[in-house]
Amino acid sequence: MQADGSSTPTTVVVMGVSGSGKTTVAVQLAERLGWEFAEGDDFHPRANVDKMAAGHPLDDEDRWPWLRTIGGWIDQREATGRSVVVTCSALKRSYRDLLREGRPSVWFAHVTADAAVIRERIEGRTGHYMPASLLDSQLATLEPLGPDEAGAEISGAGSPDAVVDGLITALGRSGRAV
Repeated sequence: MQADGSSTPTTVVVMGVSGSGKTTVAVQLAERLGWEFAEGDDFHPRANVDKMAAGHPLDDEDRWPWLRTIGGWIDQREATGRSVVVTCSALKRSYRDLLREGRPSVWFAHVTADAAVIRERIEGRTGHYMPASLLDSQLATLEPLGPDEAGAEISGAGSPDAVVDGLITALGRSGRAV
């Protein structure tokens, strides 16, 4: 049972390319709503991390096991009725289809920003394995949310507070429990 009395949980998958602000937004969203948070990057097998750190983009075969692991995490939370927030690039429609399949709680928040802003963010961060050189491949792979997909596009260009405010508004408009 949710805090608002509803029994249907919500899983917000905060998606977008690396450097778009997914983690910052997702952490703040989870804190504001009192929901559990998971960093999608933590579900990557070591081979994926090593591949990206070496400057090589992941392909579909690299991503499927990772996406299934995230899906399993969502299943566990859905089964207990908990609403959660998880980050995941979810760049292609087929990846989102896998995450959504059999999981009615899933709603996507696509955090967007100008490519130059994202590149600057990636180049300025430390301690992350994703090099700026892979941004172009992510942007080329990205398939924006379709009109029939549960979710919304949210500009990540503002302050984290403003972005989360916009996300909560969009989530509420969608009829999801917040």
